[in-house]
Amino acid sequence: MDRGKLSGEKTITIYDIAKEAGVSPATVSRVLTSSANVRQDKKEKITRLIEKYNFTPNAMARSLSDTRSKIIGIIAADVRNPFYSEVFVACEVAARRLGYTVLLCNSLGETQIEKSHLAKLQEQRVDALIQLGGRADDLVSDLEYVELVNSLPGKMPMVVTGKLDGTQCYQVQIDAMKSMDLLMDHLIGLGHREIAIVGGYIKVLSTFEKIQRYKQILQRNHIPFRPEMVEEHGSYNAASAYVRMNRMLEDGNIPTAVIAINDFSAAGIAQSLTEHGYRIPQDISLVSYDNTYIADVLIPKLTSIDYNYENMGRTLVETVTGALEGRQMPRLQMLEPTLVVRDSSGPVRQGERR
Repeated sequence: MDRGKLSGEKTITIYDIAKEAGVSPATVSRVLTSSANVRQDKKEKITRLIEKYNFTPNAMARSLSDTRSKIIGIIAADVRNPFYSEVFVACEVAARRLGYTVLLCNSLGETQIEKSHLAKLQEQRVDALIQLGGRADDLVSDLEYVELVNSLPGKMPMVVTGKLDGTQCYQVQIDAMKSMDLLMDHLIGLGHREIAIVGGYIKVLSTFEKIQRYKQILQRNHIPFRPEMVEEHGSYNAASAYVRMNRMLEDGNIPTAVIAINDFSAAGIAQSLTEHGYRIPQDISLVSYDNTYIADVLIPKLTSIDYNYENMGRTLVETVTGALEGRQMPRLQMLEPTLVVRDSSGPVRQGERR
């Protein structure tokens, strides 16, 4: 252990320095080894104490910053959404196969909680970080969050399922535009032209890309774009989608098909359609994203976009562990979605082709 002498014969350790400086032992270790950025005021305080006690590092102390915990921290936007549950479980399985355990933090969609988790995971000395959604989903990256990520130790790789502009994070993204291609080709092939999108927020990267692609496909097929058929300021849960679908129907905007932003939202949409007397898919087809367990339990079973969660979890985990081992990993990897067709989508009713 690092050692120094007080005025008497007592030997002090890195933990004594940390306690007097009001920081963690890991922060003292980072100053001793210059392994990562430490806030200037903390660095100066620690440095003064090191000089005061003639504190010198030895091999054991240096190892504090080098020893791996074999733990990967995972920050999820909200595990109540089955998409994040599916991805987390896939990451956990992939990590276990490589000899790692995972530590899950749920931010509940709150930025401040997300920032707190980022700091706490660093204090826990996890080897690497995986971020599922949250600030990594922003169309325009949050500058404060970018700064927090950039303050992480340089040896701690981080992979996100979206993007964080201005950081060195690895990105593993689902090809959102390809997923919209699959859904729109399916619905247009069934004769649908009055296609609504319910759920989602335009300032979320994947939602923005989906809506832009939707508009492009309409134009390519000579179908007029109707703004009232698209939700740009919604959410990603069943309750919100239920309210939005109610409003669309009650305003007289009746689609022949609805694209739900995720399976969670699809459950709320299905409830709204049923309560308004519409049959799925005989009157209105319903398709979705994520292909979670909800797609199988809804009646009728839901046509949905699948991401191959096993592959997604493996890619996320192998990216950060590969970076830990010093291998050159791709900065951006795009995952190919597939369409699983079930009972909720069918041909447009006769007389409704326009």
